[in-house]
Amino acid sequence: MRLIGFAAALFALAGVVGCGYHTLGAAAHLPPDARTLAVPVFATKTNTYHTEVAMTNAVIREFTERTALRVTPDASSDPDVVLHGTILQEVVAPLTYNTATQQSSSFLLTMVVAVQVTARDGKVLYENKNYVFREQYQSTTDLTSFIDESPAAVERLSRDFARALVADVLEGL
Repeated sequence: MRLIGFAAALFALAGVVGCGYHTLGAAAHLPPDARTLAVPVFATKTNTYHTEVAMTNAVIREFTERTALRVTPDASSDPDVVLHGTILQEVVAPLTYNTATQQSSSFLLTMVVAVQVTARDGKVLYENKNYVFREQYQSTTDLTSFIDESPAAVERLSRDFARALVADVLEGL
């Protein structure tokens, strides 16, 4: 009898404390009544071309796939929530060096991004000023068959970033 009482007390305590999980689709950092999300093109403080568009598109695609929010790039449409992103750094560094050709044969792309999610009233709902993502890519040493792999690396990095950002905003981790 005492064991049944102890089990009931543990069960009640578990219900009060909770396990940290929440229902699918619940957005930890978004208001429950949010229906629209604007993701304007990311700002950039770099000299690279088109990275901000790839990052923005990846975030829009990920929010569209994972939420019921109506996601738009237009912040002037009076959305419930706005996500602003800024690419702070984009650095390409050689990783390996081919001594036969005397050229770098692989590179590491590193991006630092700041993100802020605000409600219609300006209240900051989520902020991370230091997302750091890296992606490696190979270089073609034969100039006749040269294919620039850096755009593909930017696309892969953008997808990884978008997955992490949306998970952070939705799951509150």
